[in-house]
Amino acid sequence: MAVKIRLQRHGKKNFAFFHIVVADSHAKRDGRYIEQIGSYNPNTNPATIVLNSERALAWLNVGAEPTLTARRILSYEGVLLRHHLNGGIAKGALTQEQADKKYADWKAQKDAKIEAKKQGLSKEAAAKASAAKEAEIKVNAERAEAIAKRKAEAEEAARKAAEEAAAAAAEAEAPAETPAE
Repeated sequence: MAVKIRLQRHGKKNFAFFHIVVADSHAKRDGRYIEQIGSYNPNTNPATIVLNSERALAWLNVGAEPTLTARRILSYEGVLLRHHLNGGIAKGALTQEQADKKYADWKAQKDAKIEAKKQGLSKEAAAKASAAKEAEIKVNAERAEAIAKRKAEAEEAARKAAEEAAAAAAEAEAPAETPAE
């Protein structure tokens, strides 16, 4: 029986969520599986991966073949590195302590990189929010300026209209006061 480590699709249309499963290669994509070893959510940034790395390593050791996407996920989580280091231990090229140190160094570097990405994303979001707020403040100031200008123009027009009305009333009264010859 050929055993594969692959993804099983769940979730809504355009909002996929995957289970990482060990299944017979002849089973349907979303059909029967032998064991579920994790989940993968590509909808978050960075993607959320929950994986039982011990079980994944055990399945790799007995010959399970990961699909391309599953291989990338296992590599991202360090399962393939541990599998490779275990092969070196079995051949006598490394000791267990050296392999553990190499894995710990890799894991620390990987965690630092992920944390840097998360901080970069949060800083970018904060920068976008502050830029949007500044733009909103600028637009509000321009609107207030335009409203004040229109109000001043309306007051000026009303004052001119009142002066013209007073001048017209004064002209209307002036000819009435002059006697006819």
